[in-house]
Amino acid sequence: MKILLTGANGYVGRRLLPELLEQGHEVVCCVRDKLRLGLDAVTLARVTVWEVDFLKTPVLDSCPEGIDVAYFLIHSMSSSIKKFDEMEATSAHNFNSYMDIMKVNQVIYLSGIVNDPNLSKHMRSRSNVEQILQKGKYNTTVLKAGIIVGSGSSSFEIIRDLCEKLPIMITPKWVLTKSQPIAIRDVIQYLTGVINREDCFNQSFDIGGPNVITYKQMMQLYAKTRGIKLAIITIPVFTPKLSSYWLYFVTSTSYKLAMNLVDSMKMEVICSDNRLQKMLGIKPISYVDAIKLAFKKIEQNLVISSWKDSLASSRFKENLSAYIQVPTYGCLKDSKKLQLTNPDLALENIWTIGGEKGWYYGNWMWQLRGSIDKIFGGVGMRRGRTSPTHLDNGDALDFWRVLLADKKEKRLLLFAEMRVPGEAWLEFRIDKDNILHQIATFRPTGIPGRLYWYAMIPFHFFIFDGMLKNIANSNN
Repeated sequence: MKILLTGANGYVGRRLLPELLEQGHEVVCCVRDKLRLGLDAVTLARVTVWEVDFLKTPVLDSCPEGIDVAYFLIHSMSSSIKKFDEMEATSAHNFNSYMDIMKVNQVIYLSGIVNDPNLSKHMRSRSNVEQILQKGKYNTTVLKAGIIVGSGSSSFEIIRDLCEKLPIMITPKWVLTKSQPIAIRDVIQYLTGVINREDCFNQSFDIGGPNVITYKQMMQLYAKTRGIKLAIITIPVFTPKLSSYWLYFVTSTSYKLAMNLVDSMKMEVICSDNRLQKMLGIKPISYVDAIKLAFKKIEQNLVISSWKDSLASSRFKENLSAYIQVPTYGCLKDSKKLQLTNPDLALENIWTIGGEKGWYYGNWMWQLRGSIDKIFGGVGMRRGRTSPTHLDNGDALDFWRVLLADKKEKRLLLFAEMRVPGEAWLEFRIDKDNILHQIATFRPTGIPGRLYWYAMIPFHFFIFDGMLKNIANSNN
């Protein structure tokens, strides 16, 4: 069966793709930017890539042919605080235009549980998208999930951040709201189980795990599972804005996502029926088992995808390709090079930079810069990296974004997502003569940008020089 997978480089899409291929389906991966699909050569050879932006006017002569089933996994919650519902509606309308041309038989939409009568803006948007898709000329299957628990999921990573960093937690009252979390493994089973099932056509199903628990209980169970001592004190005076700032400063979430999450966390997210569970014979795993599975993947360095790698919360307004050509005109540079005696060691050090390993020199200064960035509304350093050893185009790397990770060509190019008065690139490259090049490029915005660069020169002198030498020689 030929399947169209939108959001193929998103958190769920990256998990769903290998399952579809394993089941023998032919998959067309739908992405806005083909450079950040992040697939290995073997997997890439097994799929077709269709570059399309559903927020833009449809180009109907570019549609792939012969599509039987399509997944709608497009969400814009972390892109905007005020307009994400308009963006999601636009994407759904344009998606329908493409599907009409393709004559798709079934569309599977992963939505959210909307059984609470007082819906948040986020959940109203999901409900509106469902109504738009149901007007399409195809059979619709809607799966409505609550909190998805898995290595790299936004909900899991937020709970992880809170519990690991705050032994004593003063929380807003919405932590007493009930939810029905579901393991990502079970979500994938449901998504694949409904493919081409006529008894699932034009139907909506709630999907959830076996536990109905509050957010407070979710954190307590996480702490117990991880052997962490945790005290939670709930107070009623947290406003939505204060709650958003609380999540933003303590966790790795963006402020936009924090605002939209807080708005939704006040609503109960509980399944109203278990029809699909019985129809497909799925036995969902418990919340605690989902946590254990997530950490098993983390400990084995097998995290396939992370919400932090999404471009939705980044500085990018265009595709990655718009930034790969590092500019020269009007730019300021710090260029250093060093002859290598062990190029293989240096390459491995480049590919493991950032995250828990740090930046090889002055890590406390990098952390300080990240804290300052967080104060002024930037991404800070808390995003880390998805894998400690592997990098893909488009990955988040602390407060950088990976533009190009080509290990064969021995080149890593990063773009700064911290708040700076301009645009900044950082490049590592090993040439054919085994010379390591480290180039920082800054394109300032007016006088503030130039003042910023010159103010940072003393720090650059020590940090960049020390980083270059340690990358070349460090065995850690």
